[in-house]
Amino acid sequence: MAAAAGVGKGEDNARPPVDKVIQDIANYVHDYDQITETAYDTARLVLLDSLGCGVEALRFPAAANFCGPVVEGTTVPHGSRVIGTDYVLDPVRAALNNGALIRWLDFNDTWLAAEWGHPSDNLGSIISVADWISRTNEANGSKPLTVRDVLTASVKAHEIQGVIAVQNSFNRVGLDHVVLVKVASTAVVSKMIGLNREQTMDAISQAFVDGQSLRTYRHAPNAGSRKSWAAGDACSRAVNLALLVQRGEQGYNSVLTAPTWGFYDVLFKGKPFEFDRDYGCYVMENVLFKLAPAEFHAQTAVEAAKELYKQLQSRGKTSDDIKTVKIRTQEAAVRIISKQGKLNNYADRDHCIQYMVAVPLIKGSLESGDYTDEFASDPRIDALRQKTVVEEEPRYSKEYLEADKRSIGNAVSLELNDGTVIEEVAIDYPVGHARRRKEATPLIGQKLQKHLDGIYNAEEQDTILALLTDHERLSNMPVHKFMDLWVK
Repeated sequence: MAAAAGVGKGEDNARPPVDKVIQDIANYVHDYDQITETAYDTARLVLLDSLGCGVEALRFPAAANFCGPVVEGTTVPHGSRVIGTDYVLDPVRAALNNGALIRWLDFNDTWLAAEWGHPSDNLGSIISVADWISRTNEANGSKPLTVRDVLTASVKAHEIQGVIAVQNSFNRVGLDHVVLVKVASTAVVSKMIGLNREQTMDAISQAFVDGQSLRTYRHAPNAGSRKSWAAGDACSRAVNLALLVQRGEQGYNSVLTAPTWGFYDVLFKGKPFEFDRDYGCYVMENVLFKLAPAEFHAQTAVEAAKELYKQLQSRGKTSDDIKTVKIRTQEAAVRIISKQGKLNNYADRDHCIQYMVAVPLIKGSLESGDYTDEFASDPRIDALRQKTVVEEEPRYSKEYLEADKRSIGNAVSLELNDGTVIEEVAIDYPVGHARRRKEATPLIGQKLQKHLDGIYNAEEQDTILALLTDHERLSNMPVHKFMDLWVK
């Protein structure tokens, strides 16, 4: 008896076309050439700000100890430099080091949408690969890459990560946002190392098929230091995957859409990605700079707390006189950074809005060192945390997701022990927001200088700081010469 059609014949092995999401990314990477001057100007600030954050991270022993080759003493001919060190590593290991340093203190740029993240994390891949290519090219008598190539790759990596994040929440399915660092870095690095469009699609598919990080290391009760190097790990994987494809490794056409076995069915609850815009320069032009070392959902809360500290002082009061602190914030902040109970480490504290508000109420400022175990032993901090009430403000939640606003609002108010109520300080847009870019630019310079101070001499500092405003000189610099400025 003849078998019914299709019964018992196994899976259909006809390979479908490459998933459209992957095609669109590859087309953007290879074809888009309309980057605006605003995007390039912002990318310059992002590059210098991010490397400054990496240098600052080296002041912390855990970050410094993370860096270096797998085997002590290893150096690589024409290898990549690790910022703030004298390490010379292969581009895969260098991407891990540079990506980890840039991200370590949670102080580099931010993008907030359905998924949040830090698009400058991609620079861990971009600068490591560009440095290696440039040194190799020079050694072989070829033309090195310039920093403009880095800025172009940075704009595109920002755009890929940010546009996917606008309407697609990975945190709601338990995945960490560094999956988007891996995808974006893989895409732009593939172009940098000379892969064609088809190979770029293969490499991107590898990034999606690769194992994805769980967010558990960012949340109670498991918050820990992996959140500081997770982006570096994504950068490293991206470079490795692009290099494997360069050697002939194949791609997987329906990695996203394959029934049962694809990314959507396995990891995204069967829901395909949604998009509200094409790739362009939107993300770089609107990226958020951090001017306080606080998780970005709390940036305006920290600004408000600093203002309230001034008002306390003007009344002759201190944090000891506070009876209640009230914070109105966005739903995302309530969900990811509102914490009660013991905070176990640096990673716990810099993701706790109550902590981030308490510190400036006590001393009028918030610094990276304020999350250490030593500083956190001040009993006034936990006393204020216990007096703090956090609740969602629906308007902040709504405007947080509106494309023409992207606000990150917080409102903080105080009631004192004597019954005095200090009027609420409400801020919709942090100083690092695109709406406050002119105000932020000099502060970015001050932040960078502070990071360089004590590590680089005056002449070295002046050379780096001058690049904040000299776009033409920076853009035309060979990448390896630029990276040499950061070697110590």
